[in-house]
Amino acid sequence: MSSSSFRKPTLAFAIMLLVWWSNVESSSSSRVSPSRRHRAVAESLWRRKGKGKGHGSSHHHSTKPKSPSPPSATVPRQAPDSKVFNVLNFGAKGDGATDDTKAFQDAWASACKSEASVIEVPAKYVFLIGPISFSGPYCQHNIVFQLDGTIIAPTSPARWGSGLLQWLEFTKLVGLTIRGSGTIDGSGDVWWQSGPYDDDPLDDQSKLIFPTNNTFQKPNPIPMTGKMPRIKPTAIRFYGSFNVTVTGITIQRSAQCHLKFDNCIGVSVYNFTVTSPGDSPNTDGIHLQNSKDVLIRSSNISCGDDCVSIQTGCTNVYIHNMNCGPGHGISIGGLGRDNTKACVSNITVRDVYMQNTMNGVRIKTWQGGSGSVQGVQFSNIHVSEVQLPIVIDQYYCDKTKCTNQSSAVALAGINYENIRGTYTVKPVHLACSDHAPCVDVTLRNIQLIPQPQKYHMYDPFCWQTFGQLLSPTVPAVDCVQMGKPSSKKIHGDEDLCSA
Repeated sequence: MSSSSFRKPTLAFAIMLLVWWSNVESSSSSRVSPSRRHRAVAESLWRRKGKGKGHGSSHHHSTKPKSPSPPSATVPRQAPDSKVFNVLNFGAKGDGATDDTKAFQDAWASACKSEASVIEVPAKYVFLIGPISFSGPYCQHNIVFQLDGTIIAPTSPARWGSGLLQWLEFTKLVGLTIRGSGTIDGSGDVWWQSGPYDDDPLDDQSKLIFPTNNTFQKPNPIPMTGKMPRIKPTAIRFYGSFNVTVTGITIQRSAQCHLKFDNCIGVSVYNFTVTSPGDSPNTDGIHLQNSKDVLIRSSNISCGDDCVSIQTGCTNVYIHNMNCGPGHGISIGGLGRDNTKACVSNITVRDVYMQNTMNGVRIKTWQGGSGSVQGVQFSNIHVSEVQLPIVIDQYYCDKTKCTNQSSAVALAGINYENIRGTYTVKPVHLACSDHAPCVDVTLRNIQLIPQPQKYHMYDPFCWQTFGQLLSPTVPAVDCVQMGKPSSKKIHGDEDLCSA
């Protein structure tokens, strides 16, 4: 075979190999990996979803001067499998003027279906929300209400009808948490200005406070608008819920009570703030009723009524590391109103600083009630310019007139320890019932120094108070009777609460 005939098939084979390799390279360069293709499709769908819903950056700018300008950054959108539900994705404007109630309802309806979901209320937005109920019992557990923006209450009378008892209500939930750095603003000024102070009962402890000039100064007149309903709403109410937490947020200017727990088990409140004027009527900071296993700590409360109010049906309540003032102190009661039965037990209040409050630590009951208050510890309380640091009043009456009655809520095992500071009216006022004297009342390390201001000042007062002084007190509280009341004195009703 000649050499030329041998080279012809070899050359043909080389040409075929080059053509095949060129096709392979071309095919390889046109391929896209599955992950890159998925990202490209997702980005395309994301852009189309955003355009379809009109979520451009101009959507978030507010022209209302009073509200902060919402951020111009793109709003994070909901991924299909996400458990975070941003209210902006449900149509909320966050401009402080548009009613965003429906957006919050829709966000809640979606979050309710997923355990451990998060409702996100973003920072730098102001959401106008009408009365709303975030309710179970068919919601999944452990929902988080992440509040970093501001929620404000409407000031239009039409939004409230004839009056509602609460504004934001959370009912029959398990493991709900409200957390964040945001604010809930109850727009209380319009309520306080809508009617005279006569509509709101005064704290009965004011009967013990007499100005030195013997004239009583009424609250400064406020222009009355008369437009809001007489019934004022609580800002946030929890009802029938288990293992609930409130932390980080601020509630301000509530029309009435700021935060209420009713029929709840397992409550935790910490790093929480209440801010309302000292003369705002009936604006309790935290109100507990028929609730047990409650921890309240590390919080600051300024209001126009009790910083914490503990009502009937409460047991295992622990309060510590609190700042209270202005306000009316920390109170158990009033209990037994309208001849009702009241049961309160195992209450601890300690490590509290109170400044410019009407009362310090107080128990108040109405005549004619039944039941008992047992196992109460008040300790490490520092008072500064407090009018009445230690109070038991079993003749409480915030009406014009109350009828004398013989029955009373029984008080037993009330302990005061390490209560120090300054007072401006009376250091100790222990007015117990003739029918059911207070028993097992103890005082240890009480040092209260008078600080004269504009009020008449009085010595300690006791009536039907039995117990013991475990150390000398300043001033001397010689009116506490040692031991137990005589057998002739009627004392009972504790058994009514153990049944």
